[in-house]
Amino acid sequence: MSGKSLRVVVPVVALIVLAGAVLLLATALAESKDTSAVVEARAGEGFPKMPLTDKQGAVSVEVLPLNLGGLGQTLDFRVAMNTHSVELDMNLAEQATLSTDTGLTISPVRWDAPSGGHHVSGTLSFPAEVDGAVVMDGVTELTLTLRNIDVPERVFVWALKPAS
Repeated sequence: MSGKSLRVVVPVVALIVLAGAVLLLATALAESKDTSAVVEARAGEGFPKMPLTDKQGAVSVEVLPLNLGGLGQTLDFRVAMNTHSVELDMNLAEQATLSTDTGLTISPVRWDAPSGGHHVSGTLSFPAEVDGAVVMDGVTELTLTLRNIDVPERVFVWALKPAS
């Protein structure tokens, strides 16, 4: 190979390698998830707030429980969705379930958020009681599943450790 050919081939190969590295890094970041947490309650307190984030696909979703230990009529989660390419006009009340390790799976009663745009935040509410039983009684693990937000499924898990 002549010196002139090498001056062309070496930079082209270097650019291909660099582009591959950038693509691998972008893929790893796009698929990153932080969707589980251990949350510990202290005596006399409700369960503390612990946000979880899922960055799959083109949408980043952060979920923050608002009142897991409260005595309200609903269990509420603050959901923030952010993207630069997907229209966020979905109704999470139709796309979410809340499951407990005690065997309950419940649907939301309300999704209170604006419809549309690229940055949507709102409150997703589930009933605090089902058939007269308090949903959080005896629960040590709580799972929120969101379906079809740019990926088939996003799962957020809180491991709840009651006060000792």
